[in-house]
Amino acid sequence: MDFNGHMDTVVRVAVTLVNELTPGERRGRPFRLPEDGGAAATAALRTAYPAYRELGTEEGAQLAAVAARLRAVFTAVADGDVDSAATQVNTLLRETQARPMLERHDGEPWHLHFHGSDDTTAGSWAASCATGLAIVLGSEFHDRLGVCTAPHCDRVYVDVSRNGTRRFCSTACQNRVKTAAFRARAKGD
Repeated sequence: MDFNGHMDTVVRVAVTLVNELTPGERRGRPFRLPEDGGAAATAALRTAYPAYRELGTEEGAQLAAVAARLRAVFTAVADGDVDSAATQVNTLLRETQARPMLERHDGEPWHLHFHGSDDTTAGSWAASCATGLAIVLGSEFHDRLGVCTAPHCDRVYVDVSRNGTRRFCSTACQNRVKTAAFRARAKGD
């Protein structure tokens, strides 16, 4: 499934920023903020853009604040509150003053980017991610944003499957749940 060319990559970036820069639980274990937020933010952005430049500590902290706000959007959708998710995205769009620009880079054809009015790294990514999430929320795929349903995991995902039935952030969480269910059934016999 493709939300809108370049925008599907931006939505994946939003997922990665939330999962790498917000505390909580991951695959049954506590997940704390990385000590080097700049390196973690760089690694997160490089999942989609391998040549992305190194980010500093301050930029990492700013992106972690953006990620916390993006997490609230995923949580609202997972709770069935699309109205709240849309309100949160609209607030981000308004605050960043997301503005469209056609850009061409890395051998790609012209495509739409959204930048924030302050042109900081965090401002531009906040504007881009908010726009990507707005495109998802404004489509029939608004329910494709989610939070992992495995016990002790709160990582987020975007369901790009054909049938839209994803419930877990990763195969590891899916396997944990299936193994626990199998063991519970085996104990019951």
